[in-house]
Amino acid sequence: MGDILYASYPDLSLSQHIFHLTNPHSTERTQQTSLTKLQDAIKEHKMAPLYRHLAHPVDGILNVPGQGSSEGFSQPIRRQSSSVGNLLATRRSSAVHATLPWDEELYDSLVKENETELEGIAKEEEEAAEKAGETEIQSARGKRAEFYTRIGEKDKAISAFDAVFEKTGILGTKIDIVLALIRIGLFFGDRVHTKKSVERAGALVESGGDWDRRNRLKAYQGLHLLTVRSYSSAAPLLLDSLSTFTSYELCNYSSLVIYAVLAGSVSLKRVDFKSKVVDAPEIKAILGDSDDKLSALSGAMSSGPSAGEKDMKDASSATTSTATPAPLVNLTAIGGSSTDQIAENEIDFKPLANVVNSLYAGNYQSFFGALAGVEDNFLSQDRYLYEHRQWFVREMRLRGYQQLLQSYRVVGLRSMAKDFGVSVDFLDKDLSNFIATDRVPCTIDRVNEVIETNRPDDKNKQYVDVVKQGDHLITKLQKYGQSVRLRGSERG
Repeated sequence: MGDILYASYPDLSLSQHIFHLTNPHSTERTQQTSLTKLQDAIKEHKMAPLYRHLAHPVDGILNVPGQGSSEGFSQPIRRQSSSVGNLLATRRSSAVHATLPWDEELYDSLVKENETELEGIAKEEEEAAEKAGETEIQSARGKRAEFYTRIGEKDKAISAFDAVFEKTGILGTKIDIVLALIRIGLFFGDRVHTKKSVERAGALVESGGDWDRRNRLKAYQGLHLLTVRSYSSAAPLLLDSLSTFTSYELCNYSSLVIYAVLAGSVSLKRVDFKSKVVDAPEIKAILGDSDDKLSALSGAMSSGPSAGEKDMKDASSATTSTATPAPLVNLTAIGGSSTDQIAENEIDFKPLANVVNSLYAGNYQSFFGALAGVEDNFLSQDRYLYEHRQWFVREMRLRGYQQLLQSYRVVGLRSMAKDFGVSVDFLDKDLSNFIATDRVPCTIDRVNEVIETNRPDDKNKQYVDVVKQGDHLITKLQKYGQSVRLRGSERG
């Protein structure tokens, strides 16, 4: 099966560093580190087009006209192009601790080196066309596409890969090319291009793609759906990818776990949330305590139907005596390369683990506190999650409210506010917004300080639905009868 082609570029971690430069929630140390890594990458990979795209005094998206730094960057500039959509974060200029300076001499030297390398690739293509076969010609074309991708020349990279795609007859290579196009779209935040490429890759995989590429595509699709706020569709794809993840060109394993947990927490029903998130051994291996991790890695933990809800807090007690076979943890993915493992060890997963456990256990005061930690440590620090952070926090608050209220007909307003660790006024205002949009079926009585739930009767709802559908059917039959009579009269 082997490794996929064209997987080296673009380096998606570089886009995260660009994001940190404009993120007001990033620390000064993080911004300085990102700036250093970005400058090193620009020099190492001769990224003249990307350097101009970012730092040019006139055209650079980090700068305003007449300045060679990111000071004064304004949000309207960021919104002019969809390709800048989530490459940068909305920020205040006062929060910027690192700027990418413009160096005309450096840019000119990078351009000359790009031209020299491009001439070599063109010469290789000519020699392959004259002396070698189609395989060598395609190899030279692939080098051109990789070259444009490496230096950050988005439009030319896409055109070059399309040219290689048209001349390629091998299905696996075609899929690899489209996966590279997806990563280009993700790097520049071009959701329209990414969506088209994901659909294109899906069609190719369905026409006969191998297991490895089919599995890789799940992670690509899930990450794309995450960027367009389709968390309910992204959750099953990301969760399914955990046990067989190999797409390290897309993200590291810890990032995938974060994306899968967040998507599952906000979209899955309670039963699925229990089996696929709370008790999932792949997630336990990252978010759990030392005993949970040991149980997950040894395969002693089961997330199947036999894992009872009462065992949720003591996952290690779910012994191997259960009838359901224990799913294996993706040991290869958890290990990854040494650099991936170092990066993953630096992440504090406690807020994320607390959100999962407190939501399921109904510890709502701890849940709200952990949710704030998730916003600070994950949602505000990741370029794919940043834009949707307020929506996510609001939806998770709603989920907590719904989970509590569905068990009662009447709840004291002060009692509920105490359970969530918020003021009565905040709870009243927050719940009122959800009630106004029919997200929570209840009413608030501020005089008596109670919340009354209006749970719909399932039988009455079914009766109303049958009557409504019957009316539609009768209407259609009447129209059909009139049409038949008219045609009969025409024949007569």
